[in-house]
Amino acid sequence: MAEKFKVTPWEVRGNIDYDKLIKDFGVEKLDDPLLKRIEKHTGKLHHFLRRKIFFAHRDMKFILDEYEKGNPFFLYTGRAPSGHVHIGHLVPWMFTKWLQDKFGVELYFQFPDEEKFLFKQNLEWDKAQEYLHENMLDVAAVGFDPKKTHFIVDSVHAGLMYKEAMKVAKRITFSTTKAAFGFGNETNIGGIFYTAMQAVPAFLPCILKKKKMPCLIPHAIDQDPHFRVSRDVIPKIGFYKPASIQCRFLPGLGGMQQDGKMSSSAEETTIYAIDDEKTVRKKIMKHAFSGGKDTVEEHRKHGGNPDIDVSYQWLTFFEEDDGRLRNIYEDYTSGKMLSGELKQILADKLNGMLRKHRESREKAKVEDFMLSEAKFK
Repeated sequence: MAEKFKVTPWEVRGNIDYDKLIKDFGVEKLDDPLLKRIEKHTGKLHHFLRRKIFFAHRDMKFILDEYEKGNPFFLYTGRAPSGHVHIGHLVPWMFTKWLQDKFGVELYFQFPDEEKFLFKQNLEWDKAQEYLHENMLDVAAVGFDPKKTHFIVDSVHAGLMYKEAMKVAKRITFSTTKAAFGFGNETNIGGIFYTAMQAVPAFLPCILKKKKMPCLIPHAIDQDPHFRVSRDVIPKIGFYKPASIQCRFLPGLGGMQQDGKMSSSAEETTIYAIDDEKTVRKKIMKHAFSGGKDTVEEHRKHGGNPDIDVSYQWLTFFEEDDGRLRNIYEDYTSGKMLSGELKQILADKLNGMLRKHRESREKAKVEDFMLSEAKFK
């Protein structure tokens, strides 16, 4: 019997059944009529939407209704520092950049530097702060518009955020957090309070700009419990429920069954944004789970299985050209392309992408993105 999968904000394990996850979390599937509405404003759908990598949502219809009435939304997403950024983290950020570019909207990017410190026993505060600075450079390197992007760091902007978090925290009971996150008597009180801080950026821009605006949160599906709780609370303090759009997980190189989603702590099966070309190639060639046959002769005769092949699965995320991806699929399933050749294609694709990322990272200036209250006065 296959191991039952598990998805929480802190742990993802097993082979995910996304249809079941939609039902369990109570999100809605992104259907064709909704995708056509998005396409009307963007000209062409992002390949993450065309390939159902972003597959579910809450209240996207409301976001588009308000946008079409002339009440544009703002974007909110984030990163909790606990290690180096890997390419799985880049997926929702790449999509967020596309939304910012296509809709011309502002982004509020939260760095909750206390979250992983509170939930990881072996992570010290000073180390989390080192990761914070490194992660901020990686986010800036994605290419967000610095004039429309505001970094919020919980420990830096605590004076601005804390009183708003209090309004949220007062309306969330311990029983609610236990039900949503599985907290128990052993959970530290900082962890119990944390979700109130994560809710604040979903309405903070409304306070800064002194007007009521919709919020759209692009994120991986495992973070949904935080926003499910905040959606119940935020209308009670006078703001719109935050809408959200959720993506699937990028598996580790060992595949979902072995690795679950890619994890910063599994160094051998994770590609980090700072990995050099030799390291990327070595990890892929050695560790990427193959859907090929045991021998060349057998593979040439029967072909490979792209549905379980990690190199192909990763290309569905990072190869934007639908025609090229289709050709790779056909060549691999027919046996014309070998597993090693498919791995080589992936290594070349990622190295090209990460080369540009590292170049942008070297030029990035975190201070250009930091939220300043003075800008709103």
